[in-house]
This record gives sequence, structure tokens and C-alpha cells, in this order.
Amino acid sequence: MKNMNEISKYLSRCLDLARNGEGFVAPNPMVGAVIVYDDKIIGEGYHRRYGEAHAEPNAINAVEDKNLLKNATLYVNLEPCSHYGKTPPCADLIIARGIPRVVVGTLDPNPKVAGRGIEKLRQAGIDVQCGILEVECRQLNKHFFTFQEKKRPFITLKWAQTNDEFIDTLRENSEIPPLPISNEMTKIIAHKTRAEHQAILVGTNTAVLDSPRLNVRHWSGRNPIRIAIDRNGRISENSYLFDGSVQTIIFTEKSLESRENLEFVRADFDGDFLKNLIQNIYERNINSVLVEGGAQLLNSFIEQNLWDEARVEISPEEIKNGISAPIIPKIAAEEKVFQGHRILFFENCRN
Repeated sequence: MKNMNEISKYLSRCLDLARNGEGFVAPNPMVGAVIVYDDKIIGEGYHRRYGEAHAEPNAINAVEDKNLLKNATLYVNLEPCSHYGKTPPCADLIIARGIPRVVVGTLDPNPKVAGRGIEKLRQAGIDVQCGILEVECRQLNKHFFTFQEKKRPFITLKWAQTNDEFIDTLRENSEIPPLPISNEMTKIIAHKTRAEHQAILVGTNTAVLDSPRLNVRHWSGRNPIRIAIDRNGRISENSYLFDGSVQTIIFTEKSLESRENLEFVRADFDGDFLKNLIQNIYERNINSVLVEGGAQLLNSFIEQNLWDEARVEISPEEIKNGISAPIIPKIAAEEKVFQGHRILFFENCRN
């Protein structure tokens, strides 16, 4: 086996490749694979889209001379799968191709795999090394690991506010447009964030006053599943949420008839609503949720400590009065500036 610097170099390349699947592979993890022969990369690939081939077969298919595989090393950031899902087991393909050495970044937490892939490879006589760049490999797929290990979706809170801490003006109806806070650059970043999550959630007031599209029109990727809370059925039939363009789920107390791409779910709002909501989302195999507002919903998530990350954009503008922005009782882990607008990144360690 090569020295650690060489191994880390090829695993880093796997991570770079894996990121190309961001926004397309959820609820599957992002995975990249590299095949090396005689210190040269002879094939590489990544999981491109949910339901399609995984990284390992894509890398193997990229090798022109398949005879070289019998003396090559395969690097992959996540344990090769060992079960039949939408595609055959990658471990079986690796064995069939006679690849003698495999380097794995981290084990797959999915109970259907969870070490079985590596065990199958070793039983076939393959030299397997595991746990290289493990922190980086887990961080890349934090949504997937949270879903598998904690049995819940990864939750990100996101909002934009003025410098004097307001997220909107005081509006009574949808005829008054929402306060424009983001600039052109941060709009793109916001839509990239949407593409990184499998679902997006808004509260009733946001849905009623803004009629948001909740899509990724300023970025490349799949539109997230739209989820809205509408206890009393206040959202208008003319809302974008009812246009059928994207899978949409509305949680309500009303008995409303679902239709194509629009599902109404009866919910108990008097109980532990948010925790029950999160459980429902988990049971739908949705591994990440972006909560975009409004203030009441965001504050509820913060007060109940039901979040993993938060991204807060701060504009230099001030409006003196309006709807107060939520407050996170933590120090930002990171700050970035885009065209004069600051974005603060918060992290929350919880079970």
C-alpha cells in the first residue's frame, strides 16, 4: 500500500468528484471513486443522479484497458454497497473485476451496508484499508450520516435580515411585496443552498404573503420538495405552491383533497407538532430540510433546539421598523462577505 500522503491525495480526488453529484443524488450520499495503476489514475467516476449507477461502476467503466484492473487500487470515499437497491452491489462488481486493493474513506452507516461491503471484499481476498480522511468524508455527507445515524433529517435554518435586525416590513396582505434584502450574488448562493437540500419548509405567513416558488431557478440542481404549514387552509389556490410543478406537501388541520404533486397531510397542531413534523419527513426518506421562514417558524425551531446549521445573511441596509429577525444564541463558526453582504454560518451540536 502507498504512503499516507499518496493515499490522502487520491481520497481527496474522490471527494472532489463526489461533490459533482450535489443536488442530484439525495437521499443517496455523494460518492466519488478513483482507480490507480502504476501511480497513475486510469479511471474515475462519481454518483451522478439518484437511481443511476454508483461511483465505482462509473470509474471501472472509464478504464480503457480492463486488464489493468487486476493490479490496480480503487479509492472511494464511502464503503462500497453490498446489497441490491436501485443498482447491483458495487462490492460484487469490484470482486468480479479482480481489483486487489481498495481504500475506503469511511464506513457506510446505512444498516443495509454498515461494514458488510468491506467484509465481503476481504472475504474475497481483497486488501481493504478504511478510515482515511474520515472526518472530511463524513462532513461531505453530513445530511446522509445524520439521517442514518440519528434517524431524522438534517435541518438547516436560513434567513436574510437588515443590519438593524429585521427580516421584512410589516405587511398585512400579499399585495405589498416582501422587502428585498439579498443582492444578486447572495440570491445565487441562496438557491445553491436550496439545491443542496432535499426539501424546503416555510410557515403559513410566508406562504400566504410571499407566494414563494421555493425552486432553484438561479442555480443548477433539482428543485427541493416543497413543504408548507397551513393549519387553517389560508394558502390561496393561486399560490405557486399549488401549481403542480414540484412535489409539494402541505400540513394542515383541514380535510383537503390531494392531487398530482400536491399532498395535503392532516396534522395535530395541539401536540408536539414540530417533532411530529420532523418524524413525518424522516419517514418519507427525506434526509435534509432547509427552513426558510418566516420568523415565527424559525424561532420555534431555535427555541426547541431542532436545528443543525444556520445561515444568516446580513444586509448593510436599515429600515428602522419591521418584523424582528430570529436570534441564535451562539457565536458564528464562519463569516463570508459577498458584495457587501455578510453571511454568518452557525453550527449546533445535538442528538
